[in-house]
Amino acid sequence: MADLYRAVWRWHFFAGLLTLPFLLWLAVTGSLYLYKPELERVVYGDWLRARAHGPALPAAALATRVERQTGGRVVQLLRPARDDEAWRATYELGDGERRMAFVDPSSARVTGTTMAGGVMQVVKHLHSLALAGWVGNWLIEIAAGWSIVLVLSGLYLWWKRGRAPALGVRGSPRKRLFWRDLHASTGLVAGAVILFLSLSGLPWSAVWGRNVQAAVAGAGWGRPPAPVAPALDHAQHELPWSLQQRPIPHDKAAHAGRGITADQALAAAARRGVSRDYTLSWPAAPGAPWLVSAELGSAQAAHVIYVDAGDGHVLQDARFDDFGRAARVIEWSAAVHQGKQYGEPNRLVMLAACVALALLCVSAPVMWWKRRPRGRIGAPPGQSGAGLVAIMGVAGLLFPLTGLTMVAALLGQAAWRRVERAHGRAPVAAE
Repeated sequence: MADLYRAVWRWHFFAGLLTLPFLLWLAVTGSLYLYKPELERVVYGDWLRARAHGPALPAAALATRVERQTGGRVVQLLRPARDDEAWRATYELGDGERRMAFVDPSSARVTGTTMAGGVMQVVKHLHSLALAGWVGNWLIEIAAGWSIVLVLSGLYLWWKRGRAPALGVRGSPRKRLFWRDLHASTGLVAGAVILFLSLSGLPWSAVWGRNVQAAVAGAGWGRPPAPVAPALDHAQHELPWSLQQRPIPHDKAAHAGRGITADQALAAAARRGVSRDYTLSWPAAPGAPWLVSAELGSAQAAHVIYVDAGDGHVLQDARFDDFGRAARVIEWSAAVHQGKQYGEPNRLVMLAACVALALLCVSAPVMWWKRRPRGRIGAPPGQSGAGLVAIMGVAGLLFPLTGLTMVAALLGQAAWRRVERAHGRAPVAAE
C-alpha cells in the first residue's frame, strides 16, 4: 500500500504541475461570469437603462431606427425581462464586423454601442480560451480531465494520511504543515463541487463534448427530430447544448416575393408562450427561419421556436420536456454550473467552489516550495504500478485528450528516471 500511496502522490503532483495555471484561470474567469448581470451594470451604467416612458416600439420599427443610427444591418434583438432595461440589438457592418447597440425600446434611441456580446462575451471566451482557437479549447479539455484526476487522487491521499486531522490546519503560515493541512482541508470540503464543475463543463469541449453530442443525438436522447429537411448551422445563436451543432429546420418550399416581418415572427412565438426575455434572430440566408430563443435561465426554461420566414408557420417548438433524458441531465448540469438553476444559493455555492479552487492552486505551489530540495524539482518518489496505469488507461479512454497527455507524462517520467540514474541521483524520500 505504501508503494501505491507514493505512486498516487507522484501523479497528483504532476497533474497539478500540468494544470494549476489553467485551473486558476478557470476559477477567476468563472467567478466573474457568475455575476454577469451585476458586472454589466457596472461596466455599461446608463446604457442599460430605458429612460423613455410608454410601450415598446414594434420590433421591425426598432430595428429600422437602429440601422439608421448605426449604419449596420440588425441581425439579432434581445428583449430583457425588465421593462426599465434597454434592449440589445446586434448589427452587422459592411465589412462583416458585428457590434451590439443598447436601445431604449420606447424611443429607439441608441444609448451606446460595444463589441458583439459585450464585455461578458469576452469573459466567456477567456473562460473557455476560445480566443486561442482550437488550441485553447483542447487545453481546457485537458485541464478539465486532469482536474478529475487531481480530485480523486487528492481524496485518496487525504484518506491515507494517517494521524492528520480530518479538517483544520496546524502550525503557522511559515510552516509547510500549515499549507498542507489547508490544501487538504480545502480539497475535502470543495472536492465534490470542483469535480462537478469539471464534468459539467466537458460537454462544451472540443473532442469529448462533440463526441458526446453526436452520441446523444444518434441515440435519440437529444432534441426531437426536425420536422423538415435540415439547412444551416447555429452559428451566432445562444442555444441550449442539446440544440447546438445540429441543423436548423427550414422549409423546402420557395417563398419568392413574400415573407413575414419580425413582429409576425414574434407573434407566432408569443402564441407558443415566449413573449419577453427572448432573443430574436433574423433569417441568416434564403430558406432559413426566424429563430426565437428564451433567454437561458434554469434548464426547464429552455425554449426555442423556429418560424418559417415565408408564411409564418412554426417549423419547430423545442422545449426542455422534448429533450431526451441524457440531454436533460446535461442541460441541468450546465444551468447549475453557471449558477442559474437554483437562484442566488446556486451562485454562492459555485462562487465558493471557484474560490476554493483558486486557494488550492495557490497553496499547492507554496507547499511544494517549502519542501523542495535545493536545485531539484522535488517530485514525490514512486513508480506507477500496473493498477494505477490501468486506472489511468480507463480515464484516458473516457477523456482522449487527457489520455494523450497521460501517455506523454509516462514517457517523460521514464526518460527522467534514466537521466537521474545516469547522474546517480536518488529520489527524494516522502515526508
